[in-house]
Amino acid sequence: MYNSYTIIYLIPYRLRPICRLQRIQGHMMSSKAGSEVLFENVGNAGVITLNRPKALNALNLTMIRHIYPQLKKWDKDSETDLVIIKGAGEKAFCAGGDIRAVTEAGKAGDSLAQDFFREEYILNNTIGTYQKPYVALIDGITMGGGVGLSVHGRFRVATEKTLFAMPETGIGLFPDVGGGYFLPRRQGKLGLFLALTGFRLKGRDVQRIGLATHFVQSDKIASLEKDLVDLKSPSNSDVAQLLDSYQEQVCAGSVEEIMENLKKDGSAFALKQTETLSKMSPTSLKLTFRQIQEGARMSLQEVLVMEYRLSQACMRGHDFYEGVRAVLIDKDQSPKWKPSTLSEVSEQAIEECFSSLGERDLKL
Repeated sequence: MYNSYTIIYLIPYRLRPICRLQRIQGHMMSSKAGSEVLFENVGNAGVITLNRPKALNALNLTMIRHIYPQLKKWDKDSETDLVIIKGAGEKAFCAGGDIRAVTEAGKAGDSLAQDFFREEYILNNTIGTYQKPYVALIDGITMGGGVGLSVHGRFRVATEKTLFAMPETGIGLFPDVGGGYFLPRRQGKLGLFLALTGFRLKGRDVQRIGLATHFVQSDKIASLEKDLVDLKSPSNSDVAQLLDSYQEQVCAGSVEEIMENLKKDGSAFALKQTETLSKMSPTSLKLTFRQIQEGARMSLQEVLVMEYRLSQACMRGHDFYEGVRAVLIDKDQSPKWKPSTLSEVSEQAIEECFSSLGERDLKL
């Protein structure tokens, strides 16, 4: 049996460019477009589902041509209060534009290559200027064209499964879909780094640098979506308040909570920090945690009085001498801390370290 690539060689040479163009157009303007992107009115929300999970929900021209007028329609619809966009499947929100099809069109000199970029950028602008709350659930791979469908919206919700990148320099392109706008607005030169290297950001890091507005655990996304569609005539602040209620706070109330949050994060960076913290003196970690908390509300003089108390507590204890021995004297890098775990360091012991020394307190 012949496949489509075999049949092309059986066609007279002069007809091959026409047949090739027809294949490109068929790919870019598939009759199955209606199933490649789904639109639903659920509760008070318009919900867009990118529905090409086997292709990691890659964005093609037909999908663009369906999404754009639907957004315009919902913007004028008094019964649609917000828009949610998500990807089908468990792997990707949208892994980018359908570059293979664009490449074939470009080689054939077909206008579809021009149309794809023009209409994609118009869609990006529509999202960036959308009047109603627009929530992108980027629960998975989000690259290139997928970034364009999300980053310009008012709300972008990342999860631990989010993988964000603009890898275009690796395929002879450049970080488009508004990359020249949102990347240079990152702190320092981070945007330039991401643009040149195509570096992949994962999980909470996508929110930390502002490419996502919120971070929610993946297993809570379905519940979040249900609560979003139930909102009645929500303002942007109403949506933000709901998203805030789902967002796990990064700050923790103890060193133990920090360790637990790092383990939950699961990123290479977080696991490396967990490993680093596990090597530190448990007593020093708890002293330092409280020192930084207390110091935020103190003057310099008050801090120095506090730190003198802590220094004398360390002189009375075990870990300072053991740490110096392991790192500077014997250099075996294997200190034996006492207590050896965070759970063994009592709150009473820490409290005593911060207690007044009476007449021996530092005088400034």
